[in-house]
Amino acid sequence: MTLKKNILALRQKKAIVEKGGGDKAIQKQVAMGKMTARERILALLDVNSFYEYDLFVEHEETNFGMESKVLAGDGVITGTGTISGAPICIYAQDFTVMGGSLGLKHARKITKIMDHAMKMKVPCIGINDSGGARIQEGIGALAGYGEIFYRNTMASGVIPQISVILGPCAGGAVYSPALTDFVFVVENISKMFITGPNVIESVLGEKISQEDLGGARVHAEITGNAHFFALSEKECLNQIKELISLIPHSNQVKAVKIKPQKPTFKKNIEKIIPSDPKQPYDVRDVIFALADESKFLEVHELWAPNIVIGFGRMNGETVGFVANQPMYLAGVLDCDASDKAARFIRFCDAFNVPIITLEDMPGYLPGVDQEHAGVIRHGAKMLYAYSEATVPKITVILRKAYGGGYIAMNSRHLGADFMFAWPGAEIAVMGPEAAANIIFRKEIMEAEDEDAMRQQKVKEYIEKFANPYVAAAKGYIDAVIEPLETRELLLHALAVSKNKDDYTPPKKHGIPPF
Repeated sequence: MTLKKNILALRQKKAIVEKGGGDKAIQKQVAMGKMTARERILALLDVNSFYEYDLFVEHEETNFGMESKVLAGDGVITGTGTISGAPICIYAQDFTVMGGSLGLKHARKITKIMDHAMKMKVPCIGINDSGGARIQEGIGALAGYGEIFYRNTMASGVIPQISVILGPCAGGAVYSPALTDFVFVVENISKMFITGPNVIESVLGEKISQEDLGGARVHAEITGNAHFFALSEKECLNQIKELISLIPHSNQVKAVKIKPQKPTFKKNIEKIIPSDPKQPYDVRDVIFALADESKFLEVHELWAPNIVIGFGRMNGETVGFVANQPMYLAGVLDCDASDKAARFIRFCDAFNVPIITLEDMPGYLPGVDQEHAGVIRHGAKMLYAYSEATVPKITVILRKAYGGGYIAMNSRHLGADFMFAWPGAEIAVMGPEAAANIIFRKEIMEAEDEDAMRQQKVKEYIEKFANPYVAAAKGYIDAVIEPLETRELLLHALAVSKNKDDYTPPKKHGIPPF
């Protein structure tokens, strides 16, 4: 054959394989309100930047009639491309090809692109849309999952790993997303569960829909398995683009710096926090008042809302924000909030992202339910994460900092590099009213007017203990600052700590309270 004929044959062969499961299967995919695997990749990446690998890989199974089945690309598309000019590796399972089921060759295509991402030190994005293990391949499919999980673990902390759930992701398949850094889900499209509704009904006699069992909202609001929630695939893909623009592409570099911008938030930072310490406010307003262009990409927005985490920029460089949210449960720490913050802190530390902590919390959530749920163990995760982190760590106490919560929110005692407090900050073992009731119990009970005596003793306690100057006098707070000075001091602290080199004792690894 001439070169021209060879090229023509190649183009024809590619056109057939690129059709995936064929026109009928594609129409069915579209009817479910879903994009095809190839459309998803092309919509996410820069125009004309996608280069596909292993297009012609085929399965080798001969049992159960599989020898006669030709599966385009073995049900998964893999390759490289760019997002806003930044190189990434990507794979997308193709539900039009045998339900996107995973066999050994399918898995090997995925592990190959994951290995490539590790070598090239670029993020790896996996789009999941699969009915699960290809049962015709038996142990081969299970081996494939195991090889993916192993690489997820080896890549952890080396390159960012992003999972996008755009269809079913069931059984053992769910553990790959669980091992990655960020999971994206879409309303009415994403489904994640270990055991399907049919099995639950047959074993437990309970009827439940896929959506109620493991839909997008379930994982975004209840389980915490999903970090980002979207109402459409387009919105989801835009969220991924924004995240990629903010995070470093490996643990060997810092996030790309852009032109510094001033905050555009109109509200005066001095007017955000109410004068009444019992009144709530939205701590995101403080973040908007501090971050460049007042832009903030919140992570886990719908889960454990008593703590806020996410990425913003200061002086053009990416920082991670961790902040108590007084709008929900007064900003206390509980099991879920501790898990949420600890994992985010560890991501920031692994990928050279400075951490800014905004503190306003009355302590840990009390109650039998929390104690029985293991709040001691979960709360310890935050202590461990902050203590272990070697990136620049800066804390601003906005209002309340009580008890163990004061310690947990990146206190000087856990290695904070800079500690600032606003003038109205209350730093104490517990709230002034509770403390006064204990310390001055006898005086209050013996007083003619107990309420008046109680208020007098509360005021006395605040003056002696519940203020930032006691901590500042002991050197635990570096400076008591005016709210308007906050951004300037944060920028200075970030600049000073840019080349921070923190000593950690030699060891194979620590043992966090998982």
